[in-house]
Amino acid sequence: MLKDQPPSSLARSAQALWYVAPEQAECRTESLPTLIEGDVQVRSVFGALSRGTESLVYRGQVPETEYDRMRAPFMGGAFPFPVKYGYSNVGRVEQGPASLLGQLVYSLMPHQTVFQAASDAVIVVPEGVEASRAVLGANMETALNAVWDASPGPGDRIAIIGGGVVGCLVAYLCGHLPGAEVTLVDINAERAATARALGVQFALPQAAPQECDVVIHCSANAAGLTTALGCAGEEATVLELSWYGSGMVAAPLGGAFHSRQIRLQSSQVGHISASRRPRWTYRRRLSAALNMLKDPRLDVLLAPAVDFASLPIRLPEILGRQSTVLCQLIRYP
Repeated sequence: MLKDQPPSSLARSAQALWYVAPEQAECRTESLPTLIEGDVQVRSVFGALSRGTESLVYRGQVPETEYDRMRAPFMGGAFPFPVKYGYSNVGRVEQGPASLLGQLVYSLMPHQTVFQAASDAVIVVPEGVEASRAVLGANMETALNAVWDASPGPGDRIAIIGGGVVGCLVAYLCGHLPGAEVTLVDINAERAATARALGVQFALPQAAPQECDVVIHCSANAAGLTTALGCAGEEATVLELSWYGSGMVAAPLGGAFHSRQIRLQSSQVGHISASRRPRWTYRRRLSAALNMLKDPRLDVLLAPAVDFASLPIRLPEILGRQSTVLCQLIRYP
């Protein structure tokens, strides 16, 4: 057991991934301080790259006006560079309170081989959730909050525009609504297999369903937003889940947008949905999201793992604009 290991066997330093300039990253060595009583020291097992937000950080496209709001919970450095970013880590507690020793835990930590944190900053991975699949925790939390914001119901016709990780998870959650007609829409025809694996329908933009009761847009581009607005039925809600960084997006708000009284609403995981805010905490929401990851069908979203040490040279490929990777799994030594 880890609790039987002498203190000298525990890590005194760690390797961390830092974004240092537009499209440049490096692994840096960081010293670990003496552990504060009640805190935990965790050795990372798996992590994941967020191809949406993290791509913008990697390219230096976080707007200056959003520097404070876009800080990850345990980010190092400051925008634009250098920053230690990321928010998906699954690791094993190697030092800390007896109740957590040896436990597999999830946290919103950056990409780092070993880290220290307050005990309440980690959540024990639920039984039945594979360590590799648990890296989807933050994405599932975003999807869960979006579904709360959009409020789809049984029997609804629902379109999700954009088959990235969050879009796929939103479709997966909506697919559990009795009688709902759920369609994942994406420009990549290969996403049809992903949609089938998740139990929902698939369509290319030109064949996207019409007269939908709820539309959730996740593609992060103007063409996708145009498709989303075109899918909406009269007085329907289009939930905008994309984040565009410093980009400007043209929205087609002419035509029938006003006469059909379509509602365009934003959603952001930094706020608990208003429908749940009086009763839910951020920890409760993340715990619920982790519990929703027991379905092995969700493994279809995970790309084969890359070694942590190789990230600086692999990032251009993984975060490139032409990449079709969904969730890039990171394996730690």
